[in-house]
Amino acid sequence: MSALGFQNSLGIHDDALMIRSDRSSILANNLANTDTPGYKARDIDFLGVLRGEVKRHKSLGTDLTHDRHIDVPVRENWEALYRNPTQPSIDGNTVDENIENSEFTTNALSYNSSFEFLSGKFKGLTGALRGE
Repeated sequence: MSALGFQNSLGIHDDALMIRSDRSSILANNLANTDTPGYKARDIDFLGVLRGEVKRHKSLGTDLTHDRHIDVPVRENWEALYRNPTQPSIDGNTVDENIENSEFTTNALSYNSSFEFLSGKFKGLTGALRGE
């Protein structure tokens, strides 16, 4: 039987919120540098990072059934990758304002959804602790 704890209760949703927060900063930086010559647009591969987080959560010691099994190390930090330009400009800037605005808006909506989900989880945990 597993103990009640944040890791068991929240799963990967707290990690998703942090990744979306970092991605929001990167996308805002791209938008701020729309007219900067030579600036290369960057982004986080959210699905790739999320797969890594899921793998990290599943590869905890409880899933290892033999002491000689190898635990797969998953990198906890993620890096911003360069975005492939759809139409690079003459000055070398790869920021497409329409794509960046779209990605920023989608990320903001996803961030709010994750936040609301976690808020509901915390309300449920608080209610359980109070005996409600």
